[in-house]
Amino acid sequence: MYPPIEPYAHGMLDVGDGQRVYWETCGNPDGRPALVVHGGPGSGAGASWRRLFDPAAYRVVLFDQRGCGRSSPPASDPSTDLSVNTTGHLLADMELLRAHLGIDRWLLCGASWGSSLALAYAQRHPDRVSALVLFSVVANTDREIVWLTRDMGRVFPQEWARFRDGVPEADRDGDLSAAYARLLDDPDPAVRERAARDWCDWEDVHVSLAGGYAPDPRFDDPVFRYGFARLVTHYFANRGFQPDGQVLRDAGRLAGIPGVLVQGRLDVSGPPDIAWLLTRDWPDARLEMVESGGHGIGERVVAALDSFAAG
Repeated sequence: MYPPIEPYAHGMLDVGDGQRVYWETCGNPDGRPALVVHGGPGSGAGASWRRLFDPAAYRVVLFDQRGCGRSSPPASDPSTDLSVNTTGHLLADMELLRAHLGIDRWLLCGASWGSSLALAYAQRHPDRVSALVLFSVVANTDREIVWLTRDMGRVFPQEWARFRDGVPEADRDGDLSAAYARLLDDPDPAVRERAARDWCDWEDVHVSLAGGYAPDPRFDDPVFRYGFARLVTHYFANRGFQPDGQVLRDAGRLAGIPGVLVQGRLDVSGPPDIAWLLTRDWPDARLEMVESGGHGIGERVVAALDSFAAG
């Protein structure tokens, strides 16, 4: 990864609905435009994302999606309305940001939830996307969310039992993400705090097969923990606010856009079949399978971005 750098510009973009989205740019102001589409939902665009890009070659744009990071109002405030926080809203925000910064076309770099959002944007605005570099690829299908919240108990049975038992008994055979979303909106702060901790404990478990894994230190912060859990469960319970399987069905709309998908074979959080299915119907994409990789493969992503910078 490249050395740490600081932004040369930043701001807050008013996107409507009482929402203000934080953005920043770093690297070369005259370089190839690239947008970071962070995961979560709710992780925010941390400084480590800047280090994936050659600062001499790229004009890197980072933004915090609605409700997280430095954007406002924060989802960590229980009174913040999430009804105006949907995939459609986020895609519109990305277009507003592109126009605000005077960018004609940009490369999108996304991971996990961010890969799904980047794909949805590229399918809606293919003329605005020069390339895609995605890793830990997901499509937010119903099957994936059931896998993540229920079926993965076959891989981590003890940890999943604790996760399941964090919701009321009457909800344990239903949609666990929706059950947790209800707990996170409970009027009792103690109920909300316990639900956020239980959800984030499970998040730490299902990404733990990656080499060099360590628990996410951000989950030690109760404010981050609650806001993250609230946004993830909001999107999962609503299946990403898209028809089931739409991202996969519309893969053909990406024809003409070059892409690299970096996927860890051991990524049980985002199983490799999704990346493979996308490249089957997206002729300009290349799948790079990292046999020993888990959820998140930084070095191979840097190499892919370097190849587009050179091209």
